[in-house]
Amino acid sequence: MTPSDIEQHIRNLRIREAELEQLLSSGEVFADMKKFRRLSQEHSKLAALFADFDAWTAALRALAADHELLTAENDAEMRTLLEEEIGELSAKSAALEEKIQLSLLPPDPNDAKNIIVGIKPAAGGDEAALFAGELYRAYLHYAESQGWKVEILDQSDTDLGGIKDVSFSLSGVDVYSRMKYESGVHRVQRVPETEAGGRIHTSTVTVAVMPEAEEVELDIKPEELRFDVFRSSGPGGQCVNTTDSAVRVTHIPSGLSVASQQEKSQHRNKEIALRILYARLLEHKQQQEAAKQAADKRSQVGTGDRSERIRTYNFPQNRVTDHRFNISSFDLPKIMQGGFDLIIDQILKLSCEQRLEELRNG
Repeated sequence: MTPSDIEQHIRNLRIREAELEQLLSSGEVFADMKKFRRLSQEHSKLAALFADFDAWTAALRALAADHELLTAENDAEMRTLLEEEIGELSAKSAALEEKIQLSLLPPDPNDAKNIIVGIKPAAGGDEAALFAGELYRAYLHYAESQGWKVEILDQSDTDLGGIKDVSFSLSGVDVYSRMKYESGVHRVQRVPETEAGGRIHTSTVTVAVMPEAEEVELDIKPEELRFDVFRSSGPGGQCVNTTDSAVRVTHIPSGLSVASQQEKSQHRNKEIALRILYARLLEHKQQQEAAKQAADKRSQVGTGDRSERIRTYNFPQNRVTDHRFNISSFDLPKIMQGGFDLIIDQILKLSCEQRLEELRNG
């Protein structure tokens, strides 16, 4: 992307900024908080982009002025000072230009969406269930650090304090764009507390990160859904266990089915089951579209499919490794306390660089 291309993009985006300011001041948009939040996020990102662009153009002007002064300067000391400043300005302008180009990359259409996260133990029995619980709590800490809102949709625990299955929603700024790389199989290598011989065990947990679906994205007819109610099982109090409050909803054409028994209210369980079902249907639809359009590009960062091993948490080595990008962090305790930025920031940088390289190569 040449400097003139960047300038043309910025001119177009300044028109969009004016449109957003008009929309945000209208009573119709203000009455729709979901739309207002989405447009406000877009406006904030444009403001940050324009600030970088202004800093970049200022650095380029200063750089041109210094080059002009250097050609006319005969004093050795002044030439040295100018050359040092030119070096600093060149580095600053190059970094800003790359940052701007990354900002101008076409966004993932899901990036502004809230998400539903599902975590389940896979291979490893009780140890996998225990790690599923630890990973779940780590994500809750991360969400808190990001200022995201958490809503527990469904949760089933084991007797040892692990997780059989948990689904929760995250809402806030950049939720999907930061969490989308968490989908897949997470492998843990450590000595379980129940292991008397001190042997390292390998267990796995699956994580699904699904953008929440809006009604307009899925053409689902009422007759395509089947609802079944049944008596809840497990903890939840006498009321939950003695009434038919649990709900299972099945999408008949695809066979996808979701059950919810977390709440005492049948109506609330129906609402939760539908939210999770719609998210799974949207995920399935988007994966099919991606497979048709860009299988070769998806192979560079992994499919995001929950059957793909994406990361290893090696406790003896204090190491977390993301296999898709070949990056590691040697501060595993911090990550398990919610410090996922140690990994996610590196992933975002490498992913953007890959996309930028694709753009440059046409």
